[in-house]
Amino acid sequence: MQITTATAVTQAYMRRQPLVALESTVIAHGLPYPQNVAVARAMEALVREHGAVPATIGVVAGVATVGLDDATLERFAQASDVRKLARRDIPLAIADGAYGATTVSATMALAHAAGIEVFATGGIGGVHRDARTSFDISADLTELAKTPVIVVCAGVKSILDLPATLEYLETVGVPVYGFGTSEFPAFYTAKSGLSVNCAADVATIARAWRAHRALGGGGMIIAVPPPPEFTLDPIEIEKHILQALAQAEAAGIRGQAVTPFLLSAVMRETSGESMRTNMALLENNARVAAAIAVALYAV
Repeated sequence: MQITTATAVTQAYMRRQPLVALESTVIAHGLPYPQNVAVARAMEALVREHGAVPATIGVVAGVATVGLDDATLERFAQASDVRKLARRDIPLAIADGAYGATTVSATMALAHAAGIEVFATGGIGGVHRDARTSFDISADLTELAKTPVIVVCAGVKSILDLPATLEYLETVGVPVYGFGTSEFPAFYTAKSGLSVNCAADVATIARAWRAHRALGGGGMIIAVPPPPEFTLDPIEIEKHILQALAQAEAAGIRGQAVTPFLLSAVMRETSGESMRTNMALLENNARVAAAIAVALYAV
């Protein structure tokens, strides 16, 4: 499989400079235009500002691409023909010569293939709330079990079953650390009531990562609470999530369409507040990921 890397990404890798992978699904399917492209550019700028080189990942006209240029970011933000790609979807997108935006699992796979160890996203997928009957468990979790990439996120999207997701991650041996916190963040809010081990700083994370890799481990989650000024009330957001889940059930939404449908419904129910939180946490995670990438070179 051909992987094209942007010149800046190739040079950074050759010079052993810190790199941070960024996903493209948030651009094509996660946020509306023009907020999506604005956040994509802001995340890249923040990674650079904090000492690392950004690499937004996607499939461009059938070519797996690590480091999308500005024109491609704009196309991903506005076009309606950009596919949503998990790892399993990459081969057909390449065979069809299609455009595809990578989710967490696909971004991790291509980042690892390009030699990138750190990836910043919003929230990862997980075990869905109806998984006992639907068996709907995100491919993000199986990817984390096998692919050695540090995923910096605001926890699991709170539309999902958080306790079941943490149990799954424990079963498959994925370390989950709270960044400066012992409580697992719940995407829109810092409060979930679920405990995790606390990693106090990026130096600690870097040492833990090297030890994890020495044991042959796969991925690692660094869960970063959303900025306090953008945190939503957990009781209110749960009410909106339950309403969105009922709407999805009534509409017969299934598979990959569920998460974008729910996020969009929650955005409507919160009059856009959830989108503002989403944007803020994406940018915050980019900062933290860059700091971790820099710290890896000091270990």
